[in-house]
Amino acid sequence: MSRAAILILLSLVATTLSAQGIAVDTPLAHQQLADPAKEAEASALMETLRCIQCQGQSIADSDAPIAAAMRAEVRQRIEKGESADSIRNWMVARYGQFVSFEPTMQGGGLLLWLTPLLLLAAAMWFARGMFRKPAK
Repeated sequence: MSRAAILILLSLVATTLSAQGIAVDTPLAHQQLADPAKEAEASALMETLRCIQCQGQSIADSDAPIAAAMRAEVRQRIEKGESADSIRNWMVARYGQFVSFEPTMQGGGLLLWLTPLLLLAAAMWFARGMFRKPAK
């Protein structure tokens, strides 16, 4: 292998490795708030926000760097006195409706809420057709 090819390969590996390990060193990323009431409010909110990298975990449960950044953002905003609703709205505006485990009943969230009902109605219509007695 030529020297140029080895350098290109090493630079690609180094770029890939450096892109994966973004550390979040904000003061509130891993520590709790001093006020227990504010920390409880922040923890409750973090349980209702989805990690955009893990997708199945809340930001409270996720170890992903983006979840740590989101936890730090929630704690900073709670510390400043913002309400949980305004923080949730900010997160939804920034990351989209997907970030909330409790989607609203509008737009894509409405489809999410109505899909089980539509599937149930379709299944009942299909079952009715399957079990209908044939006409004589």
